[in-house]
Parts: sequence; C-alpha cells; structure tokens
Amino acid sequence: MRIPLPSVLLLSAAVAGGVFAASAPAQTQTQALAKPTFSVPDRDLAEPLVLVAYGDMRFTAPAETDATNPAVRQALVAKVAAENPAAIFLNGDIPWHGVAPDYAVFRAETRYWRKRRLRVFPALGNHEFSACQEPVCLERWWDAFPELRGRRWYSVAIGSKVMGIELDTDASLLPGSEQRTWLENQIAGLDPAVRFVLMVLHHPPVADVQLTKETDHNPRPNELALAEYLKTAVPQSAARFVVSAGHIHNYERFDQDGVVYLVSGGGGARPYEVDRTPSDQYQSADFPNYHYVRFELQGDRVVGEMIRFDERAALKSGQWQTRDRFEITLQP
Repeated sequence: MRIPLPSVLLLSAAVAGGVFAASAPAQTQTQALAKPTFSVPDRDLAEPLVLVAYGDMRFTAPAETDATNPAVRQALVAKVAAENPAAIFLNGDIPWHGVAPDYAVFRAETRYWRKRRLRVFPALGNHEFSACQEPVCLERWWDAFPELRGRRWYSVAIGSKVMGIELDTDASLLPGSEQRTWLENQIAGLDPAVRFVLMVLHHPPVADVQLTKETDHNPRPNELALAEYLKTAVPQSAARFVVSAGHIHNYERFDQDGVVYLVSGGGGARPYEVDRTPSDQYQSADFPNYHYVRFELQGDRVVGEMIRFDERAALKSGQWQTRDRFEITLQP
C-alpha cells in the first residue's frame, strides 16, 4: 500500500492534529512491502525538480557557539528555504542532543520551512540519541516528526522518477538484519519508472579515511556492508544512485562502483578538517565547508552542486559559492 504524503512532513506536535498516522510501523513487519512508505504525486511537483540534502546542524540554544555555529545554521536554513525545493533530506545530527529544548530550537529556527510548506525527510543520527535513553530519544524524535512515528527508516517517492530512502545507521545494516532486508526489498521492488535514488543516512559508507584526524569518524563495518551490497545491487537497477551521509563535518565526493557517495556534514556543527585521499573528487583546500547540496533534474540528467557558505567573505554577495558541480546521466 502506498501512503500519500501530506503537503508538509515537518510538523511540531502542537500542530500535528489531523495528520495521518501510518497503520503499521515498517520495522514491525519482517516481510516489509517493497512499495515506498510515502509518496508525492507528480502533479504536486514543480519543474524543474529541485532537491536539497545536508546535515549535522546541531540545533541547540544560540548561546552554544563551540559545538555549533548558530549564525551559520540559520543562514543555511534561510537559503535552503529560498531554493523552494520539492524535498529537503536531512542526514542526521539535527539536534545537538536528543532533548526537548534542542528540538524546540529546531522548530523555531526552521519556521521558514513550515511557512513555505516544505517537505522535510530526516534520518536519525547519533546525536539524536545523546543525553537520553533510547526510548525517550525516539519519542522526542517522533514528536518532532509525527508522520514517522514507529519508523526508524522509510522511503518516499518524489513523483514517478525519484525515490528517497532514509536509513538509520544506529541500527544494523548487516546482511540478514531487519533494516537490511527491508532495504533489499525496497531496491528490488523499485518502480520501473524510477531513474534516480537518493539514499540518506548519517554515518558514511565511503569517506576519506583518516590516519590522524577524527579517526573515530572513519567508515564503520555497519556502513561498509551497505557499500558492499550496493556494489552488486546497483548494476542490476535502471536507476542511478547517490548516497548522502554526514557525521564528518565537511564535504567529500566519491564515485565508487557506479554510486556517487557524498559526505555532506556542513550544516553548522563544529567543522572537521580532513586529509583528502586521491579518490575524493573534491580536492579544494577550502575550510570550513559549511554547505548544502542541491540536486536539479534536467531531462536526462541530474545536476548536483555543493553550495558553500563563507561567513568570512569580504562582501555579503559573495558569501554563497558553488564550489563543486557534478552531473549524473539517467537512463532513458
């Protein structure tokens, strides 16, 4: 059964009345249906179709300026709203801690998104489970995103040609796990019309492996198993795949096994410097890389751009810079 998506997924508990509730959480079903969890019909989408992906904002009290930069994250929120995207995909670490005051700041600072009735599709990060026990953390997550109640991973059809898949890297992605089985069914059951799949998760499957800097943020076995699965699954699909992760507070881009892997962790959290490896398609020495990634469907291709925010630019007009651009050719 395909569940129609409401016009706004991003709702606070206070205004959630009347929004549909899913009849059964996908994670309670060992035989998950292959159809998308939610869908947005083509007739509700503008042309050209624009999507935005980024993460690691760490919304919290503006007085906290070490763990996160409140001015930067607020500037990014406003700029993303101005894009008027068909959907915003958030790859986790949305609050700094999984506590009620941080979610309150998130709701306050993203009021532009609600005002424009933008569709927001979040993935769980590790900070969503910080400073609270897992059941309590999840309750606060679902209070912030009531349409997702009972679900830690889900999918959404953005029209007939685009599929978004949001995963939870705090849960297992290893072969035989519940989430992995669900994902395999989703990919095997893709509608033949789908040409572009945007997979969103927090911990990266592919990244610049660090030897001295933030080594605890290198890809873990859980996500490496996902990359190994996609290596065999993607060539069998008519769709092109992009995986957008965060956790590393910087920007990286890789082309591996027919998949574009992005690290997009520039949403405002304290930046991390990285030593770039030769396989990274982004070799700029820019730092910090506060940013979001913009995707636009243009006929038989998807154009991706990394839009960087430089708060130290000499002129305000030069604060927003397109610092990376790539194209993905779609099958007819």
